[in-house]
Amino acid sequence: MIPSSPINPAGATDSEPEKLLLGHFPGLFVLFFTEMWERFSFYGMRVLLIQFLTASVLTANPGWGWSAEQAGALYGTYAMLLYITPIFGGVIADKYIGSRAAVIIGAIIMTLGHASMAFNSPIMFFIGLAGLVIGTGFFKPNMPAILGEMYRYRPEKKDGAYTIFYMGVNAGAFFGMMLCGYLGETMGWHWGFGLAGIFMLLGTIQFWLAKPITGDLGVLKKSTTPEQKEVTNLEEGETSYNRFTKLDFFLIVIVSIVGLTYAFNDPLSKNNVLDMFAFLDTDNLRGQTIVVLVALVIFLGLVVSRILRYAKVVRDRMFGVILLAVFLIFFFMSFEQGATSLVLVARDYVDRELTGNSLYIFNTINTLLTIVPLIIISWVLVRLSIITWSKTAASNIILFICFILIWGAGIWMLYREFTAEVSAIKVSWFSILNSFFIISLASTISRIWDSKYNPSAAVKYGLGLFFVAIGFLILGMGSLQVGSGVKMSMIFLVLTYLFHTIGELFISPVGLSYVSKLVPARMLAFMFGMWYLAIAIAQKLAAILGGQVEVIQENYSLSHFFFLFTIIPAAGGLLVILLNPLIKKLMHGVK
Repeated sequence: MIPSSPINPAGATDSEPEKLLLGHFPGLFVLFFTEMWERFSFYGMRVLLIQFLTASVLTANPGWGWSAEQAGALYGTYAMLLYITPIFGGVIADKYIGSRAAVIIGAIIMTLGHASMAFNSPIMFFIGLAGLVIGTGFFKPNMPAILGEMYRYRPEKKDGAYTIFYMGVNAGAFFGMMLCGYLGETMGWHWGFGLAGIFMLLGTIQFWLAKPITGDLGVLKKSTTPEQKEVTNLEEGETSYNRFTKLDFFLIVIVSIVGLTYAFNDPLSKNNVLDMFAFLDTDNLRGQTIVVLVALVIFLGLVVSRILRYAKVVRDRMFGVILLAVFLIFFFMSFEQGATSLVLVARDYVDRELTGNSLYIFNTINTLLTIVPLIIISWVLVRLSIITWSKTAASNIILFICFILIWGAGIWMLYREFTAEVSAIKVSWFSILNSFFIISLASTISRIWDSKYNPSAAVKYGLGLFFVAIGFLILGMGSLQVGSGVKMSMIFLVLTYLFHTIGELFISPVGLSYVSKLVPARMLAFMFGMWYLAIAIAQKLAAILGGQVEVIQENYSLSHFFFLFTIIPAAGGLLVILLNPLIKKLMHGVK
């Protein structure tokens, strides 16, 4: 038996080479299913969060009765922290515990977080959210790290491996939002939260038991020290490393403290619990807004001053990354309305009632959307178990239990809907459209990038932002007559999700690729941190703006809200395309 390695993750012998599944290592599908159950849990909880917080306390399925602004403030802080904690989780894994241990620790903490939210208690609810934030910090950056290690010596297979892996991401999101959402809306919010926790627990056990398949992937080598891991090559024009100064560290600490304090202060102040910056309030600006603007100026000054210390080529490319990150904020600030304002719009302003033939047609479509993907993924499970049963029967048994549960939940849902004479499409159902369209369209758009029609990064960003703007324009037109009991057709919301997904496929996969191309290897961690920080800022902005949907609807109209989000991404798209020559120049030939 030879030691396990990225080529033979399970330690296969030369005389008995490891069997492949769909041309890839079985270990890839261990990661596929682990990520699938984690995303099932995460998106299953997320699709219910805003609904639960804003549901009336007097309904049959009572929530907390918060306003959209209050719920958006809490969700924005939660979503923001989800993109900040992985920065620390990745560092801890690299230096101290290894990716595998980090994944298991993160999964356990997230399981406890989901379990806490299953209890009808405000204290347990907030403990659960905290657990999800901390657990995600350990889990999120380390699954791709294990996958990258698995294919370190097979780079020609890496693109295909990541494609399969992200199919698991979208499959988990799809079924999580469908089944947790349905259970939460029909049986009670905490039932939906609890179902998310069950699959997180089973996914954790499955990954832990699958070590005979994954071998030593993600295990920290004791002989590896930070000094040995440091990349020592300098880039063109550099004579020494650009170390962080004491002033840099001081400013980072100050900005971090201010940013985190604001993140917690925002929901606390909007729920009239505590406002730590009230003493700075003016007639025109709230104190927390003033503090954040000052911190932002300091942070931008820090980033620019650091980049200016590099040699010209490195400096220019890093400025190119920063420019793309700015427009990434434009994108996610608009796209992430799907987690806040669009959920409320689907609940309150979309005609979801179905009877007769329309109900039968929808149930038929929903059945195909549920059963066909389940059959495909179940086939992958059977193939995986045939190959790996002799190595780890226990891990395969856990996977079969997961699929028995998910098949049971799916059939139960479909039976209830087919036997109903009158039904309303569940609010959470619309959220699955993003995952469905990604699975349907990703390969087509990927082929465009591989053809002669592959545009530059700035043009991709511009087109992606235009597609998002078109989606909101459609909703704006559809909501012109909304009011006084009149609701819009659901086709407007379906088309919006279609155009938003196309925009996502133009932008989201492209960004991290350009970071890895433009930034020297030793600075990747820093720039990936900046990238995730941009997404974190966008998540908070999206929730703040999305929380204004009720205010704008009451004072103006719902269409005004959507036309605002038509202008923001459209303006961003036009600006980034106009900057295309500058961005291409800053990239110095990188395509």
